[in-house]
Amino acid sequence: MYKLMVLLVLGMTLSLSLAAADTTRIEQLNPLTELQQDSTFAMADTLSTSDEAKSTDNAIKKTIKTIPSVELREIFSFTKLFWAVVFFLIGYFVIRFIGKSIEAWSEKNAERRIRGKAILPVVKIVSWLIVSYIIIRGIFNPSPESLIAFGASVGVAVGFAAQDLLKNIFGGFVILIDRPFKVGDKIEVGSVYGEVLDMSLRSTRIQTPDDSMVTLPNGELLNQPISNSNSGESNCQVVAEIYLPITIDTVKVRQIAIEAAQTSRFVYLAKPIAVVFFNEIKHDKLCYKMRLKAYVMDIRYEFVFKSEMTEIVISDLLKAGLLDPAISI
Repeated sequence: MYKLMVLLVLGMTLSLSLAAADTTRIEQLNPLTELQQDSTFAMADTLSTSDEAKSTDNAIKKTIKTIPSVELREIFSFTKLFWAVVFFLIGYFVIRFIGKSIEAWSEKNAERRIRGKAILPVVKIVSWLIVSYIIIRGIFNPSPESLIAFGASVGVAVGFAAQDLLKNIFGGFVILIDRPFKVGDKIEVGSVYGEVLDMSLRSTRIQTPDDSMVTLPNGELLNQPISNSNSGESNCQVVAEIYLPITIDTVKVRQIAIEAAQTSRFVYLAKPIAVVFFNEIKHDKLCYKMRLKAYVMDIRYEFVFKSEMTEIVISDLLKAGLLDPAISI
């Protein structure tokens, strides 16, 4: 996203420089044509005076002074465009190296992972802003008037051609300021649930439990409720659901379920473990739906922890004789 924005600016400046060069040739011909016409009329007109000739000459000089194309040619020269591309490529590889370094550092443990993924989008945005500033002010160095005029032209063109893009970029700024979620959080947006892997100004990428990558435009995220499982922490709540016969002893089941969660190598014991039961009809039979709630120490092991708790509970219930393998629900 950031690279495309910088390329767009460089491409538009190149187009502007070519157009300015054409304008120079056309505008330079106009004063000469006007001068020839004025000279012809002056020779034909016997009543012309020296004051009128001086006035015509002054008007031509003022017209030539108002031509801005010479300044534009100097600003967007081939040499400056060349160095702009060079600095863009250098910035691209430096920012990419910084991003890879932050990712490698953050993957060493859960706490670093959350912190590193949270600061990575900010580092990228700030880095590309610095690169853009160096290219615009350090290489092209346009006058304030030219910069304002060019910015206004680009703003009008982009405003008409990319309304949806601007909407998503505005949504990206709102998300960065309001921070309903960060990179590394487990969120649910509509029917999509997964871990936030990347946030840009245009879109947010979410990795679902089946390793699918879903890209959501930021403009759509602003209009939907967002459920955040961990809110920037490395741990999050995991719920394992198990259907049981209506005649089962819920007191013993609760004890077995809590012990199963406590013995898991992924459990985060600093937060409580809870077991709740609900009556539910499944396959035309009344049964219990047990929900075992516990916290995993690292959100990367959410589904491994859920699977392990389910396996331990069912295994212990069978050993205790509370479940009949021949009866299915």
